[in-house]
Amino acid sequence: MKLLSITIPCYNSAEYMEKCIDSLLTGGDEVEILIVDDGSSGDNTAEIADRYEAEYPNIVKAIHQQNGGHGSAVNTGIENATGLYFKVVDSDDWVQQEAYSKILTTLRTIVEEDKRLDMLVSNFVYEKEGEKRKKVMRYRHILPKDKIFTWDECRHFSKGHYILMHSVIFKTQLLKDSGLHLPEHTFYVDNLYVFEPLLHVEYMYYLDVNFYRYYIGRADQSVNEEIMISRLDQQIKVNKLMIDYYVENKPEILKIKRRHQYMRNYLEIIMTVSSILCIRSGAAENLAVKKELWQYLKRKDWWLHLWMRNGIMGGAMNLPGKGGRKISVEGYRICQKIFNFN
Repeated sequence: MKLLSITIPCYNSAEYMEKCIDSLLTGGDEVEILIVDDGSSGDNTAEIADRYEAEYPNIVKAIHQQNGGHGSAVNTGIENATGLYFKVVDSDDWVQQEAYSKILTTLRTIVEEDKRLDMLVSNFVYEKEGEKRKKVMRYRHILPKDKIFTWDECRHFSKGHYILMHSVIFKTQLLKDSGLHLPEHTFYVDNLYVFEPLLHVEYMYYLDVNFYRYYIGRADQSVNEEIMISRLDQQIKVNKLMIDYYVENKPEILKIKRRHQYMRNYLEIIMTVSSILCIRSGAAENLAVKKELWQYLKRKDWWLHLWMRNGIMGGAMNLPGKGGRKISVEGYRICQKIFNFN
């Protein structure tokens, strides 16, 4: 059995996927690389995937499927993974070699010592085009370093510290047992990927290394604000699915204080992002969408709505009138600087 399975969702990724794959091949035979060609048609993504499988048959597996979106490709990766642990690396990103080696050594040691580990967290770096100074998302002031720990040992999570897909390696069986199934043909499902499995995570490990390099710079990237506004319906869909999951599993989530605090704060951030996108669009119909989203939260969980609505971010997102919306945008920018989220 492989130590680590890494899934690379690819859709017309020929221009940059080789850099990603090459960075992962340095893990050697302990790693399984699953290249999921998600119905690519505009370039030779499929051929590149097949070439790597032919060159590295003991490491790389090329999987071709009809287009189903990023979530579908991740689902396929989980279904086909044979490694003890599981990681998603997007095709335009890459990993840092020294940190990669340390992560594999850590996972190997934990397995050899027969210790339980549900989730490993490491740092990631925003590789933003045109910026010399790279922003690093670290967790050293919140998570104990270089040891297995539980939620109770975590320090207070500030609103600016949240765990993204780039940060985590999950135990493969945990993902399979959790029943996680990301929606197809939907962007921003990575928020569900790092939200739902937390209910099943007990034992964690934080390695303070800058492992994942998260590229930001392509005009067509899903995190581009204009693109996000054009896909607002998908952002709202994911947001509501997160609300549903929280409400349906609230009794279990509440059992561990730090986990509950983190998951509630993360949901608050997603509500803020959804709200500001509605405001930034400038369209009356999207302001109605924002109002309906907050009403949806209120219908689902009155107390959670009250907590968020009276918070600094929820209050800033719901100021009345055109002037209020201008203040909301400025408030969002201030929150970005205070809480250091992207």
